[in-house]
Amino acid sequence: MSAGSGAAAVGPRRVPVRLAQPYEVLIGSGLLAEVAPSVSENEVAVITDANVGPLHAAKLAASLSASGKRVEVFTVPPGEASKDAAVWLDLTRSLARAGFSRGAAVLALGGGVVGDLAGFVAASYLRGVALYQLPTSLLAMVDSSVGGKTGLDLPEGKNLLGAIWQPRAVFADVSVLATLPVREFRQGTVELVKHGYLADPELIELFEGGWGPEVGGAALAEAVARSVAVKAAVVAADERETAGARATLNLGHTLGHALEAATGHALTHGDAVGYGLVYAALLGRRRGFEDLLPGFLRLLTWLAPGALPDLGFEDLSPFLQRDKKRSAGAVRFVLLERIGKPVVVGDVSRQEQESAWRELREVVG
Repeated sequence: MSAGSGAAAVGPRRVPVRLAQPYEVLIGSGLLAEVAPSVSENEVAVITDANVGPLHAAKLAASLSASGKRVEVFTVPPGEASKDAAVWLDLTRSLARAGFSRGAAVLALGGGVVGDLAGFVAASYLRGVALYQLPTSLLAMVDSSVGGKTGLDLPEGKNLLGAIWQPRAVFADVSVLATLPVREFRQGTVELVKHGYLADPELIELFEGGWGPEVGGAALAEAVARSVAVKAAVVAADERETAGARATLNLGHTLGHALEAATGHALTHGDAVGYGLVYAALLGRRRGFEDLLPGFLRLLTWLAPGALPDLGFEDLSPFLQRDKKRSAGAVRFVLLERIGKPVVVGDVSRQEQESAWRELREVVG
């Protein structure tokens, strides 16, 4: 049984994101068919990529057009390379040439790359137009579509250009995951399990109990909803990552983002964060925190990631130094004192970082 099979419709489950301008994340099967009535704007720019567009864009555009809206679809190449200033500029100029007004809406139909890129287009075009997130990958559903972070990559690092721009709504249609390659499903699972370690141990139990696309639509929707609820609670407490709470969502990401950047994104986000979680566990164990290494190693084994790059710590250090969480020149890491108790630490010495990198290479080698 593939994801989304079973009952014809699941949900929707509704997870509120309680901000000054609140919105909901809707999770269930068949939700793409319900998007049009929820979009109040009459000018709609659907931004998608060349993988997702042929599967879902035409049907979505037809339903929007049938409700009396003017719709145009803009397609970008798939992959991290599209989170680029040149692609962003081309999209914003395309919207301008097409005459989209401040009353327009941008619909981000795709995975995390499309969500980040289209989100930044919405945040910057005419100083901001409405945004709706329509994530089509598990990774985007449980992570990047929620919370308003948008962004582009620079040669100097990942997500260094961007804005916080909250969507009007998020539609996580788990039935589309039936078309997702297993490898991509596993990539998204890394963020779902991460949320379990941060705040919801039942997600860890679900993973350990035999997790995969075959769990079916209802169970999949429930897991996505639980994962989204963890992120939504943190975002509501610290929308702009000023109080420190939101930084905890970057568990595993400090090293993960450095690995992505150092390899020119040859290492995927899920793989990189998987290694980053093991690295964080090694740092935490050295400080006497709960030993969570076995659980993260099981996740990494299940993930079957690309090989850890043969890099010296000196190759990673420049990218670590550009991490967005750094403060007063210090690289900050998110560690776990225990499950459900994340802490942000800024006193990890270079010696500790290098030693943990060597140990990481040993334990995953």
